Amino acid sequence: MTARTEPTKSATSVASTTPTARTAPTASTPDVDVLHYSAFTTRPDGGNPAGVVLDAAALANDDAAMTAIAARVGYSETAFITERDETARRYRLRYFSPLAEVAFCGHATIATAVALAERDGPGELVFDTASGEIRVETTADGDGPPRATLTSVPTRSRPADPGTEIEPTLAALGWSADDLDPALPPHVAFAGNDHLVLAAATRERLADLDYDFEALDAVMRRRGWTTVHLVWRETADGATANVAFHARDPFPVGGVVEDPATGAAAAAFGGYLRVLGLVDGQTRIRIRQGEDMGRPSDLLLDITPDDPRSRVSGQAVPIPRTA
Repeated sequence: MTARTEPTKSATSVASTTPTARTAPTASTPDVDVLHYSAFTTRPDGGNPAGVVLDAAALANDDAAMTAIAARVGYSETAFITERDETARRYRLRYFSPLAEVAFCGHATIATAVALAERDGPGELVFDTASGEIRVETTADGDGPPRATLTSVPTRSRPADPGTEIEPTLAALGWSADDLDPALPPHVAFAGNDHLVLAAATRERLADLDYDFEALDAVMRRRGWTTVHLVWRETADGATANVAFHARDPFPVGGVVEDPATGAAAAAFGGYLRVLGLVDGQTRIRIRQGEDMGRPSDLLLDITPDDPRSRVSGQAVPIPRTA
């Protein structure tokens, strides 16, 4: 895998191949054990791969080394535990893409929580992140890999600006205003970092993702977005429990074309749905992502009208070691 891939007709992510399960050191970075997990799936060839470093205390003050390790791993994110309180099951967690640090990453959080649950047993974990405290409940019922449920920081969502946000993004995507679902207006949603939410009018529009990598990267950097969260609503009634959405998340600012599963964007999307008034009581949203790039992922989003936080659940599995 490489840290940066130019988009193709199908906008395939660079997370389509698997590196070895241990990252080799170079002269400029120390030897650390990088675990490889795929999150929001029960299969190593599905979901979103993440690197996990359970002991990164030696790297706590070396951002350049963590960025270099993330670049060599080549996944959209690698998570590093830089401080720990084993008794309290509390950890300082940092996330790096192949290009830079990211304040919060959902799939790497799920992967790290499952790795800790497999090592230490299930239960509650607390992660201190640059975005705030993230609590994660891990469970293992013997039926498949452990499941982790993260509780986000309080979410928020606001309408996107037509001139500075919507129009340049549509131009970079090669979409028109007619490609959008009028019932789900564009917003910038937050759950630890910002994501532009655009709802496609049809499944076909969502599937045909062929965007200008450099142009979208430039728009996102100007606006401070982590991903553009493209969704299509499978069910007509947004206030119905078990609503299903399909999602895709371009991630050029992280050095990859597309994320196969984006827990942070899913959490932000929960805030978006609350602000639009589409949450009627306890609501569970099923999000299917990664399908169009050959890494199907399943995310569960739980939201309530009176709680600004989102809960995002998924399983994770180790990626087997290769020669």
